[in-house]
Amino acid sequence: MVSDSPELSRLSLNQKTTNGWSVREATEGCVRAGIPWIGLWRDKVSETGLSESARIVRDAGLRVSSLCRGGMFPATTAAERRARLDDNRRAVEEAANLGTAVLVLVCGPAPDRDLESARSMVEEGVGALAPHAAEVGVKLAIEPFHPVLMQERSVIVSLAQALDIAAQFESDRVGVVVDVYHVFWDPDLYRQIARASGRIFGFHANDWLPPKPDLLLSRAMMGDGPIEIRRIREAVDAAGYAGPLEVEIFNQAVWDSPGDEVLDRMKERYLQHV
Repeated sequence: MVSDSPELSRLSLNQKTTNGWSVREATEGCVRAGIPWIGLWRDKVSETGLSESARIVRDAGLRVSSLCRGGMFPATTAAERRARLDDNRRAVEEAANLGTAVLVLVCGPAPDRDLESARSMVEEGVGALAPHAAEVGVKLAIEPFHPVLMQERSVIVSLAQALDIAAQFESDRVGVVVDVYHVFWDPDLYRQIARASGRIFGFHANDWLPPKPDLLLSRAMMGDGPIEIRRIREAVDAAGYAGPLEVEIFNQAVWDSPGDEVLDRMKERYLQHV
């Protein structure tokens, strides 16, 4: 049975933290650990099948906190941009079928080093996707990325940038994900979190690992780095967010560890630091 402990009631396993596990394995791991939420990834869902993934999670009594990922809007040609928008529409429908109201958008890097054009493509992509998402009851959650990943993952590198896009839409349609790894450095962070009131659709907990052997795979377990995770979470809560708190860790050493041990450590650190 999934735990009804109030201390763990908001805890969600983002599937990337146990990257070697399938949807079924991650779901069963959550049940063993008493974790009530799971954040799914599209590649894992595709491996298992959309309908089967939805059934596995539903039958286990878990709730899906989010689906990752949509986005990756910028592209060099109009045809490629249309293809990416089509894929995002599929992602919206997958989220709806999985029973989650949140599709996380990782917005994409700039083709040909043109940051200004890439950011315009992101705005256009979100604008084109938003009506379809609203039709099926899915919220679009823009996740700003740390600037060190701008060339690889996203030209949206601050909470302020993400909110500038989200503010163009109704507050229940387009918002943001606050991932502490990506935003903790920002001197304007707490003002922007307050500004995000009503538009925070997700929260990701992890920590910053120095030195960084790999810019992407360097997220640490909570408490192993310098991030004031609880302070950020409390600010997010004060801005009106009361939803699940996902632990999302990209780290090869974590991925190489036995999954149940990772979940045990994750729960312990969640209670201590989140």
